[in-house]
Amino acid sequence: MTAVDAAPRAVRPWGAERLETYPTASRLPHATVTIDLSTQLGVFRDGAGRVVDMGKHGTGCGTETSTVTNSDSQNDQGHDQDSQQD
Repeated sequence: MTAVDAAPRAVRPWGAERLETYPTASRLPHATVTIDLSTQLGVFRDGAGRVVDMGKHGTGCGTETSTVTNSDSQNDQGHDQDSQQD
């Protein structure tokens, strides 16, 4: 084996062809965000203090439980996951 054969060969990462450029950045239409104490939601306001509608979006939550069926071994473990989106 020669020194040339032992040199690492440059390999293109497997996911490189899936990459895309980042979208261009844009300035958001709000100047401040406060919390409405009665609803616990963010209120976005523009530079003049008017409320800016930021559109609708959903919320989500998830739970995960784990189980062990064999108290003397860690190999018999399992888990369940679920999620909800509205």
